[in-house]
Amino acid sequence: MKMTREQRYRRIEQAEPGEIAKLEAQISVCPWRQSYHIQPIKGLLNDPNGFAYYQGYYHLFYQWFPLGTEHGMKYWYHTRSKNLVNWENVGIGIEPGGRYDSHGAYSGSAIEKDDKLHLLYTGNTRDEDWVRHPYQCLAVMDESGSVTKLNDPVISSVPAGYTEHFRDPKVWQQGDTYYCVIGAQRTDETGCTVLYRSIDLNNWEFMGGIRTQLTSFGYMWECPDYMEMDGKGVLVFSPQGIDAAGDHYQNIFQSGYLIGDPLNLQTREFNHGEFQELDRGFDFYAPQTMQGPDGRRILVGWMGLPDLEYPTDDSGWAHCLTIPRQLSLRDGKLIQQPVAEMVQLRQQEEGTHIRATIDNESRSFAGFNGIAYELICEISHLEAEIVGIELRANGTEKTVLLYDRIQQKVVLDRTMSGAKLAEQNGVVRQCTLTAEVIKFHLFVDSSSVEIFVNDGEEVFTSRIFPSRDSVDIRFFARGGKADFEATQWHY
Repeated sequence: MKMTREQRYRRIEQAEPGEIAKLEAQISVCPWRQSYHIQPIKGLLNDPNGFAYYQGYYHLFYQWFPLGTEHGMKYWYHTRSKNLVNWENVGIGIEPGGRYDSHGAYSGSAIEKDDKLHLLYTGNTRDEDWVRHPYQCLAVMDESGSVTKLNDPVISSVPAGYTEHFRDPKVWQQGDTYYCVIGAQRTDETGCTVLYRSIDLNNWEFMGGIRTQLTSFGYMWECPDYMEMDGKGVLVFSPQGIDAAGDHYQNIFQSGYLIGDPLNLQTREFNHGEFQELDRGFDFYAPQTMQGPDGRRILVGWMGLPDLEYPTDDSGWAHCLTIPRQLSLRDGKLIQQPVAEMVQLRQQEEGTHIRATIDNESRSFAGFNGIAYELICEISHLEAEIVGIELRANGTEKTVLLYDRIQQKVVLDRTMSGAKLAEQNGVVRQCTLTAEVIKFHLFVDSSSVEIFVNDGEEVFTSRIFPSRDSVDIRFFARGGKADFEATQWHY
């Protein structure tokens, strides 16, 4: 049963008697709760927000609607970790319902200043005609973890030339100056990113739109993020309204990046190469990055997409976040690799190891199975036409990851992965890859798989919804033989 608009825009304290207990009861029997991914305690999770290192912890907030699995009144929910691996739930970080966030505390980012963590976010409001009025608001978290919202917005209006789709501020510091990019829509309904600057985080000056070569590229750019790496400027954003083209842009909305010369903060000129997708899978959106205390650039994404239904919707919760990924540049591409800390989840140091030549067959090996695990498989001496792995498999279910040597494509197929997803989610994703040796690095959980191909050259992120007894792993070669070497660690 869909909620009415009034039901979706209630605050948590306005829940009906027994409503939250019912959600919790549904969740307690759900077979798809994750074992090591950040997921909502109940209700709906979406964009990662406020990702920052502060007072010895990595802090990560996420968009949260506590009363159901639809998008409604959004809170910021707060998690934290000392090692990027074991996350503890802290509780509500930003509560909506004030004058300038009456209909939700939308996405934003965090930066430390004066020993406090400053949270810059979009306050969502609606008037009596349900017209949106966005404000950019500031909240401040002190060392005790207590969060105080400023009474007034720090950016109180949308500049001329832009619509009310104006949100998701991402802040950084350069020298003595703070800058932020905001996702926007021009009045001609094209997407873009705009730039602001401030000396104190409270008073912001509008600089104008960032000048890219993508003058008409979708109708809205969400969740922009700007960073500099190896002397290059990188602009990450999530454009909406891009048509599919071959293997590209297959999801309802996309996430990707531009690499170029560093952004000229005076002229706002950004000279860049082509737009490239961050992830080839089904379920990846609204990523946010932060710079760790050791200088690493770390990314977390929402493992889901807006406007799509998922099998857990009937179980009182929806969506999760990806594992943290370290970013680097290689050959003009943004490379994502699992943060090194993930090895702390391995239950046994050595792992279970096999080495075998597989010739025109499918093979299972003792000890290779499970629901939550890490698996590294290297396939070499490829004579076979197709090689790959079936995971979370049993008699009727399997998720298939393969490399087609003839087509030179990596393919992820979830046609038989378990509970069906909405048709518009699709069942196959693929991308071109030319390589002599194929390395698949997999992170599998109760209802997801994250695949890093050839050390992060390509990444596939996907939700899957198999039954609990689909635990088999099979390695296969078709049309010839290939050498497989694999190690699995249970989590």
